[in-house]
Amino acid sequence: MDTQSYLPVPPGVGMEENFLSLDDILLSHERLPVRTECVFPRLGFLEKSSDSQDIPEGSKMELPLWLCKGLYERKRRVLSVELPKVYREGWRTVFTADPNVVDLHKMGPYYYGLGSQMLHFDSPENPDIAQALLQTFIGRFRRTMDSSQNAYNEDTSALVERLDSLERTLFRSGQSGLNGFQSWEKGQASQLTASSLVLNYRKRKITDVQH
Repeated sequence: MDTQSYLPVPPGVGMEENFLSLDDILLSHERLPVRTECVFPRLGFLEKSSDSQDIPEGSKMELPLWLCKGLYERKRRVLSVELPKVYREGWRTVFTADPNVVDLHKMGPYYYGLGSQMLHFDSPENPDIAQALLQTFIGRFRRTMDSSQNAYNEDTSALVERLDSLERTLFRSGQSGLNGFQSWEKGQASQLTASSLVLNYRKRKITDVQH
């Protein structure tokens, strides 16, 4: 019986977001390098290296994803968003050669999610970024699922520490399916167990009788 007090809400798919998902909330706070395309009046306090009251045009800084998406407009250029290093051509070449050698969690725990969100911002590299995300996922998927199926009742911390958030979810799903299958093979899948509430109630009844 599932006794979880919180049922995880899955993140959105692709460029969509699920605002009830903890993963998507954390993703929205990932910081992106930006360049201001106009003066930001009376916001100089946000730039600690400046004594000015305003943020001048051409300033470079980092802002969270949610704020970048809110300020970004195609017609009225308020700011331009620069690509994080992991999505630039140099790293895309590495992923194309062998995506399995890269520690995605170290590069950013939301590699696929953040990369998909980068497609909101106009860039001539967007088609290449989308292709790199897809090919990286395909190239790593089989190894991720094979590992989840071959680690029954083992410590998997070393296996998952190099995985991105999406891959970790897939890994857990694979392990859950394997555990369910193993239980079915042992004839345990249909066994009913008493809930913790019932067990605690029985303990209290026994205590009351003894006293």
